[in-house]
Amino acid sequence: MSTSLFQPLRFKIIFYTFWFSWAEAQAIVLNHFGFSWKLALTDSAISNILLAAFSAIIARSFEYYTPQKNKYTYITALVVTLSLIWLFLSRSIIIQFAGNVPDYDTFFSKSFVIRGAYGFLINGCMALISMLWYTSQDQKETEERKTEAEKLAREAELFNLRQQLQPHFLFNSLNSINALITLQPQKARTMIQQLSDFLRGTLRKEENQWVSLEDELQQLQLYLDIEKVRFGHRLATEVLTTDNARLAKIPAMLLQPIVENAIKFGLYDTTGEITISVDSDVVNGNLQVKVSNPFDSETSMPLKGTGFGLSSVKRRLYLLFANNNLLSTAVNQTIFTTTIVIPQPAL
Repeated sequence: MSTSLFQPLRFKIIFYTFWFSWAEAQAIVLNHFGFSWKLALTDSAISNILLAAFSAIIARSFEYYTPQKNKYTYITALVVTLSLIWLFLSRSIIIQFAGNVPDYDTFFSKSFVIRGAYGFLINGCMALISMLWYTSQDQKETEERKTEAEKLAREAELFNLRQQLQPHFLFNSLNSINALITLQPQKARTMIQQLSDFLRGTLRKEENQWVSLEDELQQLQLYLDIEKVRFGHRLATEVLTTDNARLAKIPAMLLQPIVENAIKFGLYDTTGEITISVDSDVVNGNLQVKVSNPFDSETSMPLKGTGFGLSSVKRRLYLLFANNNLLSTAVNQTIFTTTIVIPQPAL
């Protein structure tokens, strides 16, 4: 529902001040033409109170109905009709109150055109003001609904992306647990407990889109512990961060698919031990996180290795910040590095 034109205090003050001032000026003019103060005040009070009432009716009508087509034809017809009604109604009431005053009826008839033009002007101005006000209100509400719809769509897509990521990791973990049950049951039990802790933390973070990097790294460590059970001594990790970076904010569960991508292209395409590095710092007021992994140039294609994990992160960053340049990848000899930049939310 649009905000009423008469709701803002400033408009009320302007509205009442105008009618009081104009009624006073009209009474002075009528007295100048030789009519008594009683008749001048009666004429001014009745005609202006009625005209103010009709202008308020016009404003109220636009509050409930704003024409979309032929609006100026509608305004003209409405203003002309109400102005004519006002003229005849005010004349009848004034004569009833004023009684039989010589020459007054003649004076009213001679001033009929001027009064009509004045009534049309006032009612027309009120109609235009009302139309502009309620049109702007409707546009504002439309923009708010559009913004809310876009926000809901973004949130739905973000939620869908995260829901797709969880099964992707979950199936890999369950397959590893299945393989360990017979050969290494203690490791299988350990991995089940770690997986439970990881998923519990993931569910808690669904309620909060932003977390500190320190909290994100703690959740990431749960994931890395699971992966270390899967890959044993072959997987080593190195996490470096500054104190400022630990306090910085990051969308929840953003690092896990990046690190998963690093493990995939670091371990699957190489032999022997590897080290996954996570390095974070605050650069130019933005949080910058780099995830690096080694790769074998003969068996791996890192420049094309942006599968679902990295593409989902890039899409998520775009939905949050409307910027496609917040995720980048680079190759330096045998090291593949993924860099993300997180603009910090306003406090």
